[in-house]
Amino acid sequence: MKWLNGTDALMLYSEKPNVHIHTLKVAIMKLDEDCRNFDIEVFRRAIRSRLYKLEPLCYQLVCVPLKLHHPMWREHCDIDLDYHIRPFRLPSPGGRRELHEAIGEIASTPLDRRRPLWEMYVVCGLSDGRVAVVAKVHHALVDGVGAANLLARSMDLQPGLVADPCLPDPAPGKRQLVKLAFADHLHQAGRIPCTIRDTVQSLARVHRSSRRAVVRSAAPPPMTPAKSAAPPATFMNHFLAGPERRFASVSLALADVKRTAKHLGVTVNDLVLAMTAGALRSLLLRYDKRADPLVALIPVSSDFSVDRVSGNCADAMSIALPVDVQDPLERVQRCHENAILSKQRHRLRGSGLLSRWLDCALPVAVECGLRMASSRKAVSKMPNVTIANVHGDFPRYGRVGGALVTEIYSVGHLAPWSGLNVTVWSYVDQLNIAVLTDAATVDDPHEVTAAINAEFIEICGNAGQLRC
Repeated sequence: MKWLNGTDALMLYSEKPNVHIHTLKVAIMKLDEDCRNFDIEVFRRAIRSRLYKLEPLCYQLVCVPLKLHHPMWREHCDIDLDYHIRPFRLPSPGGRRELHEAIGEIASTPLDRRRPLWEMYVVCGLSDGRVAVVAKVHHALVDGVGAANLLARSMDLQPGLVADPCLPDPAPGKRQLVKLAFADHLHQAGRIPCTIRDTVQSLARVHRSSRRAVVRSAAPPPMTPAKSAAPPATFMNHFLAGPERRFASVSLALADVKRTAKHLGVTVNDLVLAMTAGALRSLLLRYDKRADPLVALIPVSSDFSVDRVSGNCADAMSIALPVDVQDPLERVQRCHENAILSKQRHRLRGSGLLSRWLDCALPVAVECGLRMASSRKAVSKMPNVTIANVHGDFPRYGRVGGALVTEIYSVGHLAPWSGLNVTVWSYVDQLNIAVLTDAATVDDPHEVTAAINAEFIEICGNAGQLRC
């Protein structure tokens, strides 16, 4: 048994019938001549043989009576792979659009909390003879970095601890859970003075930095989320009306992206922000007839260790997106400058403070805070869009059940106030971009991926990188 940390628990409490807090991982596999017999049973056997190093797949949620504490993970439980790994056949003609529609359908249903919080769908019927595996994993179980490590283990690209299969843990009784809850609250109470001290120091650092910035320059500083007005209302920003989700993806050559970023003197992350900003500019002009600067929520990890396969070690920062700038190369430079400013503020603020406060908070207090944050007044101050970039550490193409994994896509959940999530995932020589929307945000999610692709081509052309 082990506790969910505060951020893990926050993911659980944030879930509503119209807000699903699960992430999707999509692997597209090529069937070689020697694995033409690949089917769902072969895949189930492959996962079963790897369960000893895919520990989080065996975690089951256990709630503490009367919500006296955050839930716990029962670490070893029986897994019914017939339930968790399911078949899905695409309708004809079985192209990428049909696959994307299937992924959206899979994303539109919640996970059953009475079972380990994951499902996998083996999607057959692709017209090119390939097979897709769509994994739906609750964000309480793992964040982006941990998911990348899990994927690497599932493809034998990252070693796991060799161990004998564990016997299922007995289900804990209510009395045991209450005792554990009070013991952990005592432990967390001892950490509160240090957390208060670190919080005060963090606020003081940010305040001093802001005052120095004002003294150094009489001119207004560049727009940053901390200094800007509330983010503008856009076609993306509304309460999610229902559970329906829509998915689209596009793949870019990682070498082209790196070469262009190096030529422009920015990072790959900066270029991803600029591509997204340019795409959103065209969509804003189409849907809203105007393009005011946006604010993006950027998840960041505080633990990149390759052996971490569960839990959330994530924080977030906000970055201004200069969608009002017409010139694509100027947008790249502005994204680069805004990212530097946001990173500086994030370092001053320090990471992990929110999670530390959540660790010692009662569930009822966290749920009350979430209700306040979900009010219309609070939602109007939230970032417009979520953009995540996860560096997948995949040195070569992996295999599962003998099938070669040729592409991997990932996408996170939608925030309650925004109908758009853009997630970038690197795999070997690819930069794969996935988009998740609800039914009310855009007419077709492929509008977003097409706009991102077009923006990258335009940036390349303006930068003289004609090979893109």
